[in-house]
Amino acid sequence: MNRRDWLRGVVATAGGCAAAGCGERSSGPAIDPEPTARFPGKVAMRVINDRPPCLETPWRFYREDFTPNHAFYVRWHLQAFPTSIDLSGWRLRIGGHVDSPLELSINDLKRMNRTTIAAVNQCSGNSRSLFEPRVTGAQWKNGAMGNARWTGVPLADLLRRAGLKAGAVDVVFDGLDEGPLPGVPDFLKSLTVDHALEPEPLVAFEMNGEPLPALNGFPARLVVPGWYATYWVKALTKIDVWNKPYAGYWMAKAYKIPANPRALESPDRLDPKVEPINRLNVRSFFTSPDRGSIVAAGRPIVLSGIAFDGGSGIKRVEVSFDDGRTWRETTLGEDHGRFSFRRWKLEWTPTGAGERSLLVRATNRSDETQTAVPVWNRGGFMRNVIESLAVVVV
Repeated sequence: MNRRDWLRGVVATAGGCAAAGCGERSSGPAIDPEPTARFPGKVAMRVINDRPPCLETPWRFYREDFTPNHAFYVRWHLQAFPTSIDLSGWRLRIGGHVDSPLELSINDLKRMNRTTIAAVNQCSGNSRSLFEPRVTGAQWKNGAMGNARWTGVPLADLLRRAGLKAGAVDVVFDGLDEGPLPGVPDFLKSLTVDHALEPEPLVAFEMNGEPLPALNGFPARLVVPGWYATYWVKALTKIDVWNKPYAGYWMAKAYKIPANPRALESPDRLDPKVEPINRLNVRSFFTSPDRGSIVAAGRPIVLSGIAFDGGSGIKRVEVSFDDGRTWRETTLGEDHGRFSFRRWKLEWTPTGAGERSLLVRATNRSDETQTAVPVWNRGGFMRNVIESLAVVVV
């Protein structure tokens, strides 16, 4: 399918999209009342932007440990993203400061030693629309995240096969997306050689046991467990090893955070010291019941949700029914690995009548926890405030 036909398919399914803003969209179900659109291979999703597509996972899909491919959120940076790839001609090229440059087909990758890892992919700006005061950038709610089982070849294996030369410093990744004009910086991201040689980063070609969806990086993408999704380059086509630090736009200018433990600053006092965003912080959410649900006093219900962090692993999740004065520990579900969603649940018997606000917080094995005061920074990154859920008791 060419780009024009692909976008025409979006318009037909969405009920009419303006060229730059997707003005009219079909309505989603009651749990997701905001206007949505259907893109190829996806359920109806909240559209943050349509060129390039930025689509938010409907909240109901977080009731599963692994986010289905057809509901997994989408985030592209550059407008010329690939909508059709001829696998017979696609190659992953590995070069630069190496002994033996490689050109690998998708079949070459599939014949290599493969591994699978469960990992959360979360956009750096997830929840940005909740920042106060507001900041610029894609106005995500909480749905710019997903959890999947990623299968592919360890990045370290590929680099060792190419043979790193002495003095290698950074590894730079390039995908098939391109800017609409020559002056738009290509979307390139880098990892240090030491990080790239760790066992977790993958060049993945499968997601939840199926080929990667087109909108999530087909035919192969970088997977960097525990790190924000800006590093998870989609439609990967080129890996270059550098003998000096890489300082392209998307590393040196974009995706920078205040260089302090919480990435915290204030609108009237911006931190002069910044660094590239990196590891996920700890988060937890309610997934059931729905916000605004009506529950019966005296009848037990099961509260449930998800928690995750950057790889320490979740130690405990707690819920408060009295605005944080006291906390009850929940029961954790199956452990799919330290980079994955961790399910939690707690039985609660409501008392009294009226609106109740429930709170949830997670603590990881490094004793990092969510805070009562939301972080603020100029990029709208790394929100991890204690989350709340309003229900009505009758």
